[in-house]
Amino acid sequence: MRRLWPLLRVLVGVGILAGLVVHLGTGAFVDGLRAIETGSVLAALGIGLLTTVFSAWRWCLVARSLGLRLPLTVAVADCYRALFLNSVLPAGVLGDVHRAVSHGRRAGDVGRGVRAVVLERVAGQVVLMVAGVGVLLAQPTPLAAAAGDLIPGREATAGMTAVLAAVVALGAWTLRGRRASGIRNALRTGLADGRTGVLSRDTWPGVVLLSVAALAGYLALFVVAARAAGSQATVGELLPLLVLGLLVMGLPINIGGWGPREAVTAIAFGAAGLGATQGLTTAVVYGVLSLIACLPGVGVLLRRGSGGSRRPLTWRGC
Repeated sequence: MRRLWPLLRVLVGVGILAGLVVHLGTGAFVDGLRAIETGSVLAALGIGLLTTVFSAWRWCLVARSLGLRLPLTVAVADCYRALFLNSVLPAGVLGDVHRAVSHGRRAGDVGRGVRAVVLERVAGQVVLMVAGVGVLLAQPTPLAAAAGDLIPGREATAGMTAVLAAVVALGAWTLRGRRASGIRNALRTGLADGRTGVLSRDTWPGVVLLSVAALAGYLALFVVAARAAGSQATVGELLPLLVLGLLVMGLPINIGGWGPREAVTAIAFGAAGLGATQGLTTAVVYGVLSLIACLPGVGVLLRRGSGGSRRPLTWRGC
């Protein structure tokens, strides 16, 4: 099952993109590439710098709370590299795995280094979900439209139920026997580190504030993408549509972020009367701008790969 999952998620992501091409044609993808100009590229790089610094700073706070040293400059470089790898590799998380293990080795505790990255990523996702649910409850039309178009028929539902039952049965079997104690110990350790690294009084306000700031940056980049794609809708009209697009990017069936984002954004724009093709073009522009925003990660990869100094820099911003 573990070996099949990476292939399955890639196939699902490709299937979603293929379905969009069949229903809406290739014009939206071509228009999305043509719409990118110098101004939007510069905006992507600037917004990308801010969101990367916010995310890296959040990582620093969590790591420091767990007793791990992590200078902000090193964290920013590692986050840029991780973002680039996440964007170009199918799994979408291999960059974060790399930065977690690398930092853990430098700090002398790989397990705690991995937990620090998991905790800061989970904290960011929780803030995104809370903000997203609030926005969508205030303006539920995009969510209702997306849910209505994505609800499968009876046969598909029965098939999905069978698959879910098999996965649950496999999980229950995995939790039995010798593996059970190891999994329980890992959960206890993770919960203990969560209380120390994220939920402590000295840490959680900064984690929440930085997560909100990073979320604002992602939404700003989405607005830049919508404007580059030709949308004249107000920010108030775009906000619930863009939040929904960000939420579905967390689904583990994408290819470097591509797939569900394009499908749901197209559906949501169509439901809002802005045109499904307009939504798809916006999502395509956002995907390309997101890749451009993390291009400094290429420089980090080349520097580290060419034997550049790995000694942590001395500025202690966190």
